[in-house]
Amino acid sequence: MKVVILCGGMGTRIRDVAEDVPKPMIPIGGRPILWHIMNGYARQGFREFVLCLGYKSWAIKHYFLNYGLAAADITVGLSPTAPMTVHNSLGTDDWRVTLVETGLTTMTGGRVKRAAPYLDGDRFMLTYGDGLSDVNLSALLATHREQGRIGTVTCVQPPGRFGEVEVERGQVHEFAEKPLLSRGRISGGFFVFERSFLDRLPDDPETVLEQEPLVQLARDGELAAYEHDGFWHCMDSSRDHQHLNQLWETGMAPWDRTATRLRIAA
Repeated sequence: MKVVILCGGMGTRIRDVAEDVPKPMIPIGGRPILWHIMNGYARQGFREFVLCLGYKSWAIKHYFLNYGLAAADITVGLSPTAPMTVHNSLGTDDWRVTLVETGLTTMTGGRVKRAAPYLDGDRFMLTYGDGLSDVNLSALLATHREQGRIGTVTCVQPPGRFGEVEVERGQVHEFAEKPLLSRGRISGGFFVFERSFLDRLPDDPETVLEQEPLVQLARDGELAAYEHDGFWHCMDSSRDHQHLNQLWETGMAPWDRTATRLRIAA
């Protein structure tokens, strides 16, 4: 099953962190947030990716074209005929990555439509290149199959950005530091779609996935919900970037329990 990741946005709200790279390439713990997202899928058995590129697409292509070399010992001869010797390589992930140019200003729905030729099989997964979660993908897929709808969206409770207080008769009744919001769930951006969903997307670069396509899918009763109560965090700002890096550095990265255990053991 292919995993589509939307990686083409401008990322204007986080330019203060890194203006020279696309948002999915902004590092968390020394690796792009895109790598963390893909690693989360790969650890759960989903290793074929279709990346929808746009803004500064070459930065993402360059990363994967040189993926194995980045952590390798290399001897380079400087004469025109001298070979390059790669002594070892730590880039051993068994992933298959298709990099699709979907347009500089194409909207999210248009990007998915342009990636359609690379999506075979009966269904595919989809997510964004800026959100981390410990969502159980097998459970998400099982819910999708059980519900029998065209699409399934992971619904999460976003963390509050400020401490919340309950006041009663001039006295603080309860204090909660960054509680879950009580207004209800939002889309966590981890989807499963039947292939037939692609037929609902017009070949129009202005199509916004989150507007007409998903709104109409819900109105038609074809959008199921998978409720996730675990970790979820979207990197929208420098504050989010700092928070995710702090989680990683303290060995408390909920989206990557395997790496956390390895760091603690070391």
